[in-house]
Amino acid sequence: MSWEAMTAIGTFITSFVLAAAAIAAIIQLRHTRGSNQIIALTECRETIESREFSESQRFVSFELPKRFGDVGECRKMAVLPFSGEYEAIGTVANFFESMGLFVKTGIIDRRIACDFWSYIVMRNWNALLPMTTYARYKLAAPQLWENFEYLAALSKRYMDENASGYPAGVPRMHEDRSLIDAMDPE
Repeated sequence: MSWEAMTAIGTFITSFVLAAAAIAAIIQLRHTRGSNQIIALTECRETIESREFSESQRFVSFELPKRFGDVGECRKMAVLPFSGEYEAIGTVANFFESMGLFVKTGIIDRRIACDFWSYIVMRNWNALLPMTTYARYKLAAPQLWENFEYLAALSKRYMDENASGYPAGVPRMHEDRSLIDAMDPE
């Protein structure tokens, strides 16, 4: 066998080994990305389910909107940085800002995030919208909480496109209305 043939065979084998290594690296990156996504999803879920965050969300979603009608309360909540019970505003908005960044950069898949949390995101976005608008104006910072806004926009679109959220073609399980009937007899 000539040197030229041996060189050609060696080059082919080297190219094959390099291609196999590149494919293995791509597969490894996909696995790493999947692992990172699982970690990020787990951390987001744990935060949302934590007592502190649940209390902050309860305040933001259900108490804060009632206070927007009271000028005295609006003056208290408009003091930046937030303090006292109004720290819940920053807690909730900053968390969803981070989650929105994870979705925007692909660390968390947007369909998974929306399937899990679109309702919660929209409930909090809508509750905080007057404060978001005010803080952006007061700080001359239109980019404030823009990743939260991005996540809210994705969530709204997801909810509009998936009204029931339940997969088409899969039959629903039967309902047990006994508690409804017990609580609201008619």
